[in-house]
Amino acid sequence: MTITEYFHLLWSDYTLRTITLGTAVLGAICGMLGSFAVLRKQSLLGDAISHAALPGIALAFLITGAKDSNILMLGALVSGLVGTFWIRGMTKKTHLKSDTALGLVLSLFFGFGMLLLTFIQKQPNANQAGLDKYLFGQAATLVEKDVNLMIIVTSICLFILILFWKEFKILLFDADYTKTLGFNTKFIDILITFFIVLAIVLGLQTVGVVLMSAMLLAPAAAARQWTNSLGMMIFLAAIFGIFSGVFGTAISASQNNLSTGPVIVLVAAVFVLFSFIFSPSRGLLFRELRFRKNRRDLELQKTLQFMYGIAKTHDNIGHPHAIKILNNFQGFTIGTLKKLEEKEWIHIENKQWSMTTKGFDKAENLYTQKEEND
Repeated sequence: MTITEYFHLLWSDYTLRTITLGTAVLGAICGMLGSFAVLRKQSLLGDAISHAALPGIALAFLITGAKDSNILMLGALVSGLVGTFWIRGMTKKTHLKSDTALGLVLSLFFGFGMLLLTFIQKQPNANQAGLDKYLFGQAATLVEKDVNLMIIVTSICLFILILFWKEFKILLFDADYTKTLGFNTKFIDILITFFIVLAIVLGLQTVGVVLMSAMLLAPAAAARQWTNSLGMMIFLAAIFGIFSGVFGTAISASQNNLSTGPVIVLVAAVFVLFSFIFSPSRGLLFRELRFRKNRRDLELQKTLQFMYGIAKTHDNIGHPHAIKILNNFQGFTIGTLKKLEEKEWIHIENKQWSMTTKGFDKAENLYTQKEEND
């Protein structure tokens, strides 16, 4: 199946439509909530929570003996919240830094989860098959009720985000000022963290424990390169997440033996790479172009200032001695003179140069600015 055929079948094939809608909704909620994680400098939190959710899935199966996705997700949610509050407790009650607490919780919960999965696999129970899909995800197992749950959670998240938009925004950029305004910063912080945990848990079935952190952070990291506005960043992150889910699913479906979760993450990584290079304000390409332009402008200004000094101290600036001084100046090149002439700052005739009135005015302004800075 080609990608073109995939999009033709999308409207008629129930399975493709369900999986694509599920990955698109997942990308949207991850993009929105991942923006808060990125701006709060809690990028590793998503990784820790996703790994912390694994023992909850295993314990939920051991207790119920069933692979009902809702029950397993509930176990993952409880385990993820426990891991989150452990991280918060360790950073507040001990002298441990946040990165140390994140690493401890990640390794401890993930190790415990793997131990439980190994124990489950050795049990004589046919229902145990398929639990390992939560490690790397398996989007093909999404059914309509899973997608409906994602849509409901995303709608609630969007409603809460709009309802507490002012509080979220103030807390994000100035927590101390938020306290002085009388807002309950602890409640707002817990609310944001809860929805981040919820988004991660929803994505475990599709992307998996190992890659869920990338799904949460990649769209937000890409969106951050394009704007300084929080609202626009959240919108762009949601769009990047949706496109990552849709195109990742399409590429996976068009090829044999390609897991959907890793492909979605790779597509999201392409958006990040493209944004890092081509975004107008922060992109590496435009930054390099601005650097080169500034360097050329500086060379022009240095040459113009030097020529201004020659013109003020020599009556005949076309004299060979004055031209020799100019040629010995390191900032001088033939190209620089041509650019100065194009800007009408100097005039060259028969290999003799002279400064125009416009050039004198520009040079005097440069000298004045330099003296003021000194």
